Amino acid sequence: MKVFADRFPETGEAPAANAPHPLLTELTPREVDVLRAIADGRSNAEIAERLFLSETTVKTHVGRILTKLQVRDRLQAVVLAYETGLVQARHR
Repeated sequence: MKVFADRFPETGEAPAANAPHPLLTELTPREVDVLRAIADGRSNAEIAERLFLSETTVKTHVGRILTKLQVRDRLQAVVLAYETGLVQARHR
């Protein structure tokens, strides 16, 4: 997706593993937990149960994640999480 390609250095290389993507540094630790759960395919209800939060709190976190990452929806947030290395692909 071009929207994400514009966020990487001109070389086209992904950021160094020890240098987090600038947008990810805006997320709180709890928002990172929620983003990882989203990337794992969990619903708001499942995230709430897993992280001991209310669904309303999860929805608030999701909204803030989308705003901070400058993306339109959960899918774009997940793509960014994978492209930046926050989430690693798992082989099943």
